[in-house]
Amino acid sequence: MNILVIDGQGGKLGRKLLESIHKACPEAEITAVGTNSIATQNMLNSGCADHLATGENAVIVACRTAQIIVGPFGIATADAMLGEISPAMANAVASSPAYRVLIPMNLCSTYIAGVSAGSAAILEDAMRHIRQLVSGGTDQ
Repeated sequence: MNILVIDGQGGKLGRKLLESIHKACPEAEITAVGTNSIATQNMLNSGCADHLATGENAVIVACRTAQIIVGPFGIATADAMLGEISPAMANAVASSPAYRVLIPMNLCSTYIAGVSAGSAAILEDAMRHIRQLVSGGTDQ
């Protein structure tokens, strides 16, 4: 199973996602792509990614072959993350044939109803769903 983790800004969420996915699904092949070099470096420091890359073209190319895409909700929204997500990146995520597991966050002039700030339950729910997908679950 090829899982793509995309993050920007400081890459803190991406790093947490990588560590959690690696622990929950050790058999998965994980690619991490940062929208900037700081995010990529922080994800590299997790030691959990099989492949790493940075930038717009890396996001576009990696979305073509990913089976699951994981990241903050903003990766599918043009101009999100203070402009780090280009329209081309958002389109690549949104139009990818991959299954998307997006983590809701109330940031950058976007409010997602029902999301409480800093809820660890959201990350736990995402990991439970990813484990189910990797193990062949049919809840898609």
